[in-house]
Amino acid sequence: MINRQLLETESSISYVKECFTKHLSQKLNLTKVSSPIALLDGTGINDDLNGVEKPVTFRIKALGEMKAQVVHSLAKWKRIRLMQLGVEPGSGILTDMRALRPDEDYTDIHSVYVDQWDWEQTIRDGERNLNKLNESVSCVYEAMKCTEQEVCSRYPSYSPVLPERITFIHSQQLLDLYPDLSPKSREREAARRYGAIFITGIGMDLSDGKPHDGRAPDYDDWSSVNDDGYIGLNGDIIVWHPVLKCSLELSSMGIRVNMASLIRQLSIKECPEKASLQYHSMLLNGLLPQSIGGGIGQSRLCMFMLKKKHIGEVQVGIWSDEIRNKLGNSGIELL
Repeated sequence: MINRQLLETESSISYVKECFTKHLSQKLNLTKVSSPIALLDGTGINDDLNGVEKPVTFRIKALGEMKAQVVHSLAKWKRIRLMQLGVEPGSGILTDMRALRPDEDYTDIHSVYVDQWDWEQTIRDGERNLNKLNESVSCVYEAMKCTEQEVCSRYPSYSPVLPERITFIHSQQLLDLYPDLSPKSREREAARRYGAIFITGIGMDLSDGKPHDGRAPDYDDWSSVNDDGYIGLNGDIIVWHPVLKCSLELSSMGIRVNMASLIRQLSIKECPEKASLQYHSMLLNGLLPQSIGGGIGQSRLCMFMLKKKHIGEVQVGIWSDEIRNKLGNSGIELL
């Protein structure tokens, strides 16, 4: 028997992805490119995320048993690709990233399988500032707004919920507003209040001695003083999910490290030895362009646009029988 509900869901997922890819490419002048599923170990090119997650590693017989890693994201690979392609400032690349993050805990919005749009744009030295970051955030958000309008027009049962504009707030300001709450609880309160927020400055310690969230030292610049006098040229786009009644992070993005911020952040994280790795050496030798970029969760955006309660409704993942039974009893059918 044909499962029309699942087929309709698959069709709507494809529509969301097509719409957003179109709008994001137009807003940021991006060209679609191919990308790897794995990278050689020991090059420093794979993303370390928070610096504690372990990548899936395997040996390659054809390369003399050299080790490779399934990607966590393509934050650093994209910058190398900009150099190889000779992409001029104001233009960039976009790719479909597929990753495995086996250290993730299962929740309504987390899976070990990660699918996201990874984008990167070449910028000039003089654009390493808060204005460029905020302009790029607004472009990404406008692509989300345009996608929401098209989805709601095609599927009248959905209503638009995104506010007209995204609210910008620094992580220190968020701490000052909600000093008694945890970082995630602060995000929840701000997202509920404003509908869509961009939290700037994620990675550096705040006034309470702790960062809002962890960041690896070698892709986003989270240690430079920005134009507002706060620290950090990166951040997260977070929206309020109207069905789950929770905050939902859709994107992590930022201006990438230059020579000075890379050396500073490697020192802060107490891993200066990474400077000798392939990627870091290329950057310190002036071979890589200045850039801005980020990742945008494909399944999470579909969850939000299609008002789904669980990421398994928009993504084929690996789930335990316990989770399948629990969700099935709640009337949620996983892909």
